[in-house]
Amino acid sequence: MRATRLLSLLLLLQTRERMTARELATELDVSIRTVYRDVESLSAAGVPVYADRGPDGGYRLLNGYRTRLTGLTAAEAESLTLSALPGPASQLGLGDALAAELKLMAALPPDLRSRATRIRERFHLDAPGWFRSPDQVPHLHTIADAVWNQHPIDVLYRRWQRPQQVTRTLDPLGVVLKAGTWYLIARPTGHDTPHPPRTYRISRVLSLTVRPGRFDRPEGFDLAAYWAAYAERFEADSYREHATVRLSPDGLTRSQILLPPVMARAALEGATTPGPDGWTHHTLPIESVRHAHVEFLKLGADVEVLGPPELRDMIAATARALADRYTQPADPYTAAG
Repeated sequence: MRATRLLSLLLLLQTRERMTARELATELDVSIRTVYRDVESLSAAGVPVYADRGPDGGYRLLNGYRTRLTGLTAAEAESLTLSALPGPASQLGLGDALAAELKLMAALPPDLRSRATRIRERFHLDAPGWFRSPDQVPHLHTIADAVWNQHPIDVLYRRWQRPQQVTRTLDPLGVVLKAGTWYLIARPTGHDTPHPPRTYRISRVLSLTVRPGRFDRPEGFDLAAYWAAYAERFEADSYREHATVRLSPDGLTRSQILLPPVMARAALEGATTPGPDGWTHHTLPIESVRHAHVEFLKLGADVEVLGPPELRDMIAATARALADRYTQPADPYTAAG
């Protein structure tokens, strides 16, 4: 552990030229006192590191000194593909992306190193969605290892539409991170005729066992292409019904923030010419009347549901109940509580 930290400290100085003890402590997640001890150890080992005094001071290496210890391990090379996503990289068990990135940066010529640093300073990818707790995925690391090494797995899985637990034997083909949620793409096994791949939400995996041996991946399987087709099919299957609505100008704007993406996109793309009052007509896909009732209430008085009649009646009933409640004096006991 300490040897890795000393190497990281050395590569940091080689990559960034000058850093204060506090900056090094932050990067390495150690105390400033530990940085002092590590610098002393490097000096004792013959590394030409010294300190500049003053407000612009810090530790630096002697001009022209470069370590050649920049070879990447296999795990570090794998982690580079997720170096912009340290959280997911850690969840997948792909090692320390920081160490891999430092080794790569240290090996780059100065002009390319500068360009890589500018890219990192200007572009950042934050995968998880807003306003939601992340999935608990205690089995993600094991699943990722099985995917990489082509080991079949036995899983105990909790279904969503029919809450029950099922056992499956799977050939894990890939893992997808979508808006902070992890999915396993796997092919069910144990049948005479191979099944097509299916999608499993990893947070619903209750337990799993890695089976011995290796499976053969389907020839020509393309994970990205599979996921694109799955996402399109999932959206089409989920939003089979439609609602006709009117939106105020503010309602159209807020729909892009408050409605699900498929509904928001349809609202923007299918808007009619605004009427004299500025309102526009729309036909929007919905999952169900009950689901649409909840979604349209988010827009308040900036939406009028025209159909289907059942949905309009549900919105009207909710509006009447709200009006009745707010025309009555507040319950002092409720307000006090």
